[in-house]
Amino acid sequence: MTAAATLAGPNRGIVLILLAHIAFTTMDATNKTLSATYPVTQIIWAFYIGFAAAALTWAAFGGGVRGALRTRRPALQLARAALLPLNMAAVVLALSLMSMAEVIAVGISYPLMITVLSALVLKEDVGPRRWAAVVVGFLGVLLIVRPGLAVFNPASLIILGAAALFAVYQIMTKILGRTDRSITLTLYTALVGAVLTSFFAPLDWHAPDAAGWALLALTAVAGTVGHSLVIQALESTPASVLQPFNYVQLVWTTLVGFVVFGDLPDAMTVLGASIVVASGLYVWWRERVRAGAVR
Repeated sequence: MTAAATLAGPNRGIVLILLAHIAFTTMDATNKTLSATYPVTQIIWAFYIGFAAAALTWAAFGGGVRGALRTRRPALQLARAALLPLNMAAVVLALSLMSMAEVIAVGISYPLMITVLSALVLKEDVGPRRWAAVVVGFLGVLLIVRPGLAVFNPASLIILGAAALFAVYQIMTKILGRTDRSITLTLYTALVGAVLTSFFAPLDWHAPDAAGWALLALTAVAGTVGHSLVIQALESTPASVLQPFNYVQLVWTTLVGFVVFGDLPDAMTVLGASIVVASGLYVWWRERVRAGAVR
């Protein structure tokens, strides 16, 4: 079997999503470094400038920007696009206060939140087994956060909020994906984020030195590459196939957090994250069973 054949179809999507999470981990590590010196708004502004440039280029070569901006639901597009900068701001703020592994360990609870919102908002049928898995998963989150104990870090509530925002963002993506093209969703996400961050970034601007500009450029490139790889992965492979591989980011993040910052999660965080991942995988598997994809 040739390498080209190996990377065709679902295999290509899996490789791309794994590479995407390497890019996102690079972005998180860079943002954590930047957050010691630069405001959150300035950091996410750098990402959105690069992302908007890439999205405009993609739209221009894919039929034109004007056509890509056509949508049947402009209000929902704008609302969805406005959620991602809020999510990113919360993540960067949490990264400045917590280790990378802790941030991702709590943040990976978002698929469980999507399951809840799918039942409440999209009226999807969620059976008792998946509801049980969601409850167990949130118990895992409690093990990581440990509210009421001396080790409780209030910053963990920030990343929980970020996960909730991302879950809502994904539900809106599902709704808009029924009528609009992926380039339309991407372009609105990039342009709205660029406009919002360009308004707020100058309000608290710290003039970067050469190293600062290099890191801001790195977060823009890493984030843009990550999002581009996710789009390519979804074009070749169903999201339901890719979902389990999103948890690999926890591995990348733990390794980078230890190598770059000397941080390692404690035993309770590892246990809680394991429960969250196991619950998320079970929910994914049950969804596949109910869809008839596996038996």
